[in-house]
Amino acid sequence: MGKQKHRRLLTSRDIWGWLFMLPFVLSLFVFGILPMIVSVGLSLFSYDLYQTPVFVGLGNFRSLLLEDAEFTLALKNTLVYAFTVTPITFFLNFFLAWTLNSLRPGLRNVMVMLFYIPQMSAGGALTIVWMYLFSGDRYGLINHFLTTMGWITQPIQWLTDTDILFYVVMFIGVMMGSGMTFLTFVSGFQALPADVYEAGRIDGVRGRFRELIYLTAPQMKPQMLYGAGTASVGAFAVADIPAAVAGFPSPGYAAHTIALHMRDYGFIRFEVGYASAISVVLFLLTFGTGWLLRKVLATHDG
Repeated sequence: MGKQKHRRLLTSRDIWGWLFMLPFVLSLFVFGILPMIVSVGLSLFSYDLYQTPVFVGLGNFRSLLLEDAEFTLALKNTLVYAFTVTPITFFLNFFLAWTLNSLRPGLRNVMVMLFYIPQMSAGGALTIVWMYLFSGDRYGLINHFLTTMGWITQPIQWLTDTDILFYVVMFIGVMMGSGMTFLTFVSGFQALPADVYEAGRIDGVRGRFRELIYLTAPQMKPQMLYGAGTASVGAFAVADIPAAVAGFPSPGYAAHTIALHMRDYGFIRFEVGYASAISVVLFLLTFGTGWLLRKVLATHDG
């Protein structure tokens, strides 16, 4: 009798647990898994929202990879952006959080808040700030400083010169790359057990950098994996920064990315089948990078 009551209690808990999870599971399926399945299906069709879909098999992928020069440029820009901005923002956030962790709790909380506040600002407001800094006339803050110091005689066209535009976009991406990755590292440092460092000192591990390499980094692997994963996903899907700063399309497609290419075909040309093929390629790139990061940063017991 007691076992039956215990089983009924477990069943009731399971039901309540699933009920609490149901909103998240439904939203994940409707807005995450289902669109992915539909995108994979649509990528095999020629479909523009106005005519009946025509099955083309891998034709969209063939055109995308072999005939679309704009996609080739977008692919190159996206890979350069992802494999440049991601490691820079990762290590900057890691060392910044590590440095702030050594401060007194009150001062540390204030500094963390000051570093994170810009991420809470609206993207449009931040765009205005960056466009003012990199304005191509003499009133742009950077041009004004360089002209005043006598280092240049003519203002640099930061946002229209195709030779330097993409570097400006990457710089802005690095400066705006602190967010959840930074907070994850901060919380991870604060959760590290003190007895590990005491044992390390007994074993001869002394100095902050030796502690960082031999004690801190191994314990921070879960947070490092999450931070690197979220940073890489954001880098591969970058679209708002180049579109806001350089325009859409950017001059000479200098700041064109895969996400912008997908936006072009999906929301401007309404070639949904072709845009779905672009999204599948983007997903495979992101998934492959995430798999590689997991191989490098995953713990042995995970």
